[in-house]
Amino acid sequence: MEILTTEAKQAKGARGTDRSNGYEAAAAEFERRRNQSNIGVNTIREWSRKLPKGGSVLDLGCGTGAPIATMLDREGFEVYGIDASPSMVAAFRRQLPHAPVTCEAIERSRFFDRTFDGVIAIGVVFLLPWFLQGFLIEQIGAALRPGGRFLFTAPPEQCTWVDVLTGRLSRSLGTEPYEAALFEGKMKLVGAYQDAGANHYFEAISVAEPAGEA
Repeated sequence: MEILTTEAKQAKGARGTDRSNGYEAAAAEFERRRNQSNIGVNTIREWSRKLPKGGSVLDLGCGTGAPIATMLDREGFEVYGIDASPSMVAAFRRQLPHAPVTCEAIERSRFFDRTFDGVIAIGVVFLLPWFLQGFLIEQIGAALRPGGRFLFTAPPEQCTWVDVLTGRLSRSLGTEPYEAALFEGKMKLVGAYQDAGANHYFEAISVAEPAGEA
């Protein structure tokens, strides 16, 4: 039997059949704004230099692919994308026709049934209800190769705010709960970044044992 708290029920009702958390309706405006901004590109480029050359990167909440996925592609990485907005996935395919992408909710995804050298989740984890964020982070840990790296954005303090594009509530769990979720996903918090737009990035590394080892 599924038992949900009042907040969980409200969040579930608000999501309804829209797994994009309101971003499908805002897709055109999101694309317009993102095409005019390179915020985060230099930060993610710096992070990506810690990955194996030509390695695989999963972009969760990939949006239209611009400017992040396109930068990683130009840097020689094998980029995979997942987004719940059909309009954004269509735009991603136009940007990167050779890159695998699928339209589905990230918290329900099988992540292409493979593992990756790196996973990024920019501007997306905090869109989920609190009871799904920890679950998603644990699933990401399972999708990382041993020593793989995870980078995601969220304020370091516990807080809520209204998303400017969708009018929906966003939630940061705060550093300690995120660190605990990373631990459950066999990852370790190893650093943080801040980009030109004052967005906070958590950096984690997989500490899972390679297959076949005790």
